[in-house]
Amino acid sequence: MNVLATLNSGIPTVTAASKSLSGHDIQVLIVAAVGIAIVVLLIVFLKMHAFIALTIGALFVGIGSGIALDKVTASYETGVGGVLGYVGVLIALGAMLGKLLADSGGADKVVDTLLRGRPATLPWKMALIAFIIGIPMFFEIGLVLLIPVVMLAVHRSKGPAMRLGIPALAGLSVLHGFVPPHPGPLAAIAILHANVGLTLALGLVIAIPTVAVAGPMFGMLAARMVPIGAGGAGLAVTGASTGATSAVGAGSIGTVGAPAPLGAAGAGLAVTSGSTGETRAAGAGSSGTGAAQDPEATRSPTFAWTLITLLSPLVLMLIKAAADIWMVKGAALRPALDFIGDPVVALLIAVLLAMVTFGTAVGFSASVLAKKIGASLLPIVGVMLIVGAGGGFKQALVDGGTGAAIAKVALAAGLSTLLLGWIVAVLIRLSTGSATVATVTAAGIIAPLAAGLSPTHLALVVLAIGAGSLFFSHVNDAGFWLVKEYFGLTVGQTIKTWSLMETIISVMGLVLTLLLSLVL
Repeated sequence: MNVLATLNSGIPTVTAASKSLSGHDIQVLIVAAVGIAIVVLLIVFLKMHAFIALTIGALFVGIGSGIALDKVTASYETGVGGVLGYVGVLIALGAMLGKLLADSGGADKVVDTLLRGRPATLPWKMALIAFIIGIPMFFEIGLVLLIPVVMLAVHRSKGPAMRLGIPALAGLSVLHGFVPPHPGPLAAIAILHANVGLTLALGLVIAIPTVAVAGPMFGMLAARMVPIGAGGAGLAVTGASTGATSAVGAGSIGTVGAPAPLGAAGAGLAVTSGSTGETRAAGAGSSGTGAAQDPEATRSPTFAWTLITLLSPLVLMLIKAAADIWMVKGAALRPALDFIGDPVVALLIAVLLAMVTFGTAVGFSASVLAKKIGASLLPIVGVMLIVGAGGGFKQALVDGGTGAAIAKVALAAGLSTLLLGWIVAVLIRLSTGSATVATVTAAGIIAPLAAGLSPTHLALVVLAIGAGSLFFSHVNDAGFWLVKEYFGLTVGQTIKTWSLMETIISVMGLVLTLLLSLVL
């Protein structure tokens, strides 16, 4: 799948002749603001399911922006399909891998290793793992792979979820915005004709301190602001349980109910065993012990095989990324490397490998494996629908012209190229919710202004745009709902943690980029 081609379709462009704001531009800006407010009000005050609220918001934005009535639903469906056709598959495959990782005892092996040493180092270890995984992986893939490890570590350490969750999210998000081979930075590099290697090197220089500040350091503050334990769809996927009965509805997927208290099992999807009436979390592990391993497993995978299985998609995608950079397109091996390095194929291979290393090798029969694969999908159905609806809302904003209107406002400010790139990306990110759309659109707008810059400053403009594209994720971003549902947060708690973390990353990225521009 050509991700950039898909994302480029429908992305607004601004020509030199169309920089002045028109009446339609003002209209779509007002409609976008009202549409976002409607989504928040429906979810927070009317307690409406996020999928329905986002759908209503998308239809309102489409109609209010002047999209033809017979095209409004088509715009929404395009956005939903574009997200679920790709991210939905990744979420499903990631949930399968996470379920097998947890039930086989592989997650226990990883967590046991993480928990060794001083507890104060645990957030830093989590950030490092996320940073490494985030280099070749899209944010969504890294999140679904890390969620079982994060949730089980939180569950076992009996600490607040945000203390470990924020460092993991920061590591993944920073790499997604700053470092190729992620689609946003690669697209900006192509549009601005920047040097890939130089951008990668400078991106890593900026990424390391940014992850440290927005991850472990901010995580301590976030844990105090939102002191909840493991919960949400992420815990349900791992199957960890404290022995408490948790029924669907109390803080469950897609609701804004109160999250689980610190140390509780949270919003895991409940499964009732037919004859006994015993209720337990989906795929529940041992009760009260904090271990996720299923009692049916006769042995545990080794730590080495656990790492090999988890890192296999990373290695495959890293090979593809290296081929994209250093191998000519006509090379004989290029098509094969592109195929196995595609995120969907790489994760599928990892799941098939896990069915051996986390399945038959630990004593699961074929029928048990089939049941576990099916059970892994139950907790993430609501997540997928909400993420898809977020994509539909974003598409309505893009098709209605909000991005183009935002770009005109930014160009009228007459700022430096580097700062202007950041501001344009911020405004489009806030209006459309997509980091990649913000990056590609901002790069296209800034390209004429960046034509005479040196290679170093071109790379810094790419990084400034990438930083701006991460600013304050909120209700029109599919990633916002992914984090909310996986961690079992309310909308307000997600804003206090995830949205604020994204803003810290964006501002810190801009500051470091400006500092580098002064010395390079």
